[in-house]
Amino acid sequence: MGKEEKPPVTAATRELAKHGVAYTPHLYAYEEKGGTAVSSRELGVDEHCVIKTLVMETETKAPLVVLMHGDRDVSTKNLARALGVKTISSCKPKIADKHSGYQVGGTSPFGLRRAMPIHLERSVAALERIYINGGKRGFLVALAPSELVRVLKPTLVDVAIEKS
Repeated sequence: MGKEEKPPVTAATRELAKHGVAYTPHLYAYEEKGGTAVSSRELGVDEHCVIKTLVMETETKAPLVVLMHGDRDVSTKNLARALGVKTISSCKPKIADKHSGYQVGGTSPFGLRRAMPIHLERSVAALERIYINGGKRGFLVALAPSELVRVLKPTLVDVAIEKS
């Protein structure tokens, strides 16, 4: 991050500050549909430590958030089974934006517009440091996963699968 580039103030960074979370801001050149492969490459970090924030919904359109390793996918079958619902699918971008208050590609689990259940892939909590969206495209914050767990109180799940 250059000296002239100041990290943005977002609902996510305000939420982190409110809870006294120590984090480091990281700006990078956002690429449309580049995902965590681009952010990990731009920041020079392992994609496994870049956590994506996915807004999903049940068959009744009830929204939820899943936090997953950048180099893994979510088994929606296993997640549905774990939550005791019939099906879970990704929200369409416009719907996800409406639920979260963020633009897809810049969705943070911190400072969500609407309170939603948050589910964290269990192995994320074991990492030393994670990089997660700070509420704007091209902006990640690095923090200890224990801080994410403390602030968001997510439900831990085991639903990661290899990317197809």
